[in-house]
Amino acid sequence: MNSLRHTVRRFPACRTSGWSALMAGFAAIGVLTVAAQAGEPDATSIVRDAVNHWRGVSSDSVMTMVIHRPDWERSMTMRAWTKGDKKSLVRVLEPRKDRGNGTLTDDNNMWSYSPKINRVIKIPSSMMGQSWMGSDFSNNDVARADDIIDQYDHSILSVTEAEGITIYEIESVPHEEAAVVWGREVLQIREDHVVISHRFYDQDGELVKQLTSLEIGEMGGRLVALRQRMAKVEAEDEWTEIQLDSIEYDVDLKDSLFTLSNLRNPRD
Repeated sequence: MNSLRHTVRRFPACRTSGWSALMAGFAAIGVLTVAAQAGEPDATSIVRDAVNHWRGVSSDSVMTMVIHRPDWERSMTMRAWTKGDKKSLVRVLEPRKDRGNGTLTDDNNMWSYSPKINRVIKIPSSMMGQSWMGSDFSNNDVARADDIIDQYDHSILSVTEAEGITIYEIESVPHEEAAVVWGREVLQIREDHVVISHRFYDQDGELVKQLTSLEIGEMGGRLVALRQRMAKVEAEDEWTEIQLDSIEYDVDLKDSLFTLSNLRNPRD
């Protein structure tokens, strides 16, 4: 891990009675945007700033994903690139048997590639809710990180403080016409834009899953969530963690990186 690891602050996982995404995600923070007229933090701006802080103008990162089940556990090392708010590419580096598997997103389109079958497959809308690379993240979690900004209304539920840091709890409710699966989402975002938890509720108001930031520290010149866990409420011993191993922000990435040709035949 980066030499700045000593700056890590650890936070306990949030619990409820009843965990987005990254990359989204793949989800992910500066000074908060303040509402010009009210002079108070604006919920939409807080959410937008959190997403922008994690993603940056562009990024190049290496991460380790651990998928845990009651009777087995496996891990994968992946490299991920993002550019702007629409383009991302994730490619598996290890283990060797999975090397070359990849996912490309461009706007709301998503493709996967498997060297074993040597075929690029476009992910249809009917499969967006399915598991991404066998994890507890869905294809939708990875492909639609910006939906929560554009297709939701946001309001501040509470403002608290922990270890001298202000934390905003924000409820995000989708627009009536929004093509999303969740009834509502609730985020806890620190004043420095780091998301410490993200809860997903179904249309009946029941908590389904939660993303929790387990470690926060400095990497790539900014404070970010170094380790996050996605877990479903009904399966406490099933979860997926993503550990950030390295990241560079605002790097010069060519558009040719985010193409179907490069997904299938890497030239990076």
